[in-house]
Amino acid sequence: MAAAAARERSRSPPKSKRSFLFSSESVNEGHPDKLCDQVSDAILDACLSVDPKSKVACETATKDNMVAVMGEITTEAKLDYEAIVRRTLKQIGYDSFIDDLSAVDSKGISDTTCEVLVRINKQSPDIAGGVHVGKDDMDVGAGDQGIMFGYASDETSDCLPLTHSVATKLGKKLTDVRKNGDLWWLRPDGKTQVTIKYEEQADGSVEPKEIHTVVISTQHAEPLKAVRSKECAGYSGPEMTAPSMEDMNKAIEEQVIKACLSEIILKNGAPALSLYSNPHLHINPSGKFIIGGPQGDAGLTGRKIIIDTYGGWGAHGGGAFSGKDPTKVDRSAAYICRQMAKTIVKSGLAKRCLVQLSYAIGVAKPLSLFVECYGSQVKQLGAVDIENILKIEFDCRPGAIAVSLALREPKYQETAAYCHFGREPYTKDGRKYFEWENAKDASKYVSMTAAEVETELKASNYLVKWVD
Repeated sequence: MAAAAARERSRSPPKSKRSFLFSSESVNEGHPDKLCDQVSDAILDACLSVDPKSKVACETATKDNMVAVMGEITTEAKLDYEAIVRRTLKQIGYDSFIDDLSAVDSKGISDTTCEVLVRINKQSPDIAGGVHVGKDDMDVGAGDQGIMFGYASDETSDCLPLTHSVATKLGKKLTDVRKNGDLWWLRPDGKTQVTIKYEEQADGSVEPKEIHTVVISTQHAEPLKAVRSKECAGYSGPEMTAPSMEDMNKAIEEQVIKACLSEIILKNGAPALSLYSNPHLHINPSGKFIIGGPQGDAGLTGRKIIIDTYGGWGAHGGGAFSGKDPTKVDRSAAYICRQMAKTIVKSGLAKRCLVQLSYAIGVAKPLSLFVECYGSQVKQLGAVDIENILKIEFDCRPGAIAVSLALREPKYQETAAYCHFGREPYTKDGRKYFEWENAKDASKYVSMTAAEVETELKASNYLVKWVD
């Protein structure tokens, strides 16, 4: 009885359509919290580039012209923490600080003059002994207990919710046009927010119908006064003066919002710009945003976990990503959850999918697996059948995740801004970036019955990987 009832879970779709508004936000790489994420992951990369089995738990904090790095790191690498911090700040574009809130020339922190504090110790021997010491790679335990989620939706080509895809890519576009000089008067700090009108279909899927609201708050140079030679280090071209706030806002709508929406593809093949007709626009609604970065707000690693994932869709277990090596399942298990959810959607098994895993410290096998498809899965299968498919196709032990997603490679700083998901996977210098975005082909299960899936499960080695 219990098994039959479980199989029915999520099989019944909603009885009628409904419309609703949903919002997601994002931040630029110059936001103080994102600055910290990037420093933490730059340090992780420096460790892994020398010692792929480094154990890293690195936190960063920043305020005004100071960056503090702290945590527990056991590695064979010899690190120059101060150099890593300064290099990361320079890459972002933070090159000036004046200790005066009325100083319009201060960007918020300086890569050359900032104070760098370091408080790093080694990993606790209690944790090391319980997690990895004396264990084979496949038997390495989880670095801590916790719950992790992955989500995918068929509303966009990358299976990321459209609200979050747009919010994230708007932030990236703001950075791109700043760094390439098109909108040179922009500064590193910034935030975006997008509200979209959706229609939930009878089959449980959601369809974006209209972009309702776009909010952009972006740091900028002083309007009508700032000059390019002073604002942009190394610039030697013709002198230019920053435009008025009104002209700034017009340029942001044309060269950021509309340009970004034209690049995002919906499931019907049309660009997201097709949903942009008469939205509510709020560009720098506070009036001006000159003081920014750590001078405007303190920053801390791991404080943008919803921005890093699905923009409020699905669920979140609460664990942050940046500064953590692959034994920390807060990160690695969240990556495999995303690959599992995306595999279900891309293979045509469901139109939306949420996956949860849970772990105990020192234990390799996940304690539980949960799947929710919102009634959008193929009609002959229930959520438990989808779970069984995942048990056949995936191994979610931390050691196995590290191997299948190539997580012991130094490539994490690239993930630390503009969302860890919905990114294009690629290989560079032999390293596989965003490998979790490569969905597996599980389409053979689309035509199977629940009984056939169960037969496949029993014939597999799932008990090596999963608890019964």
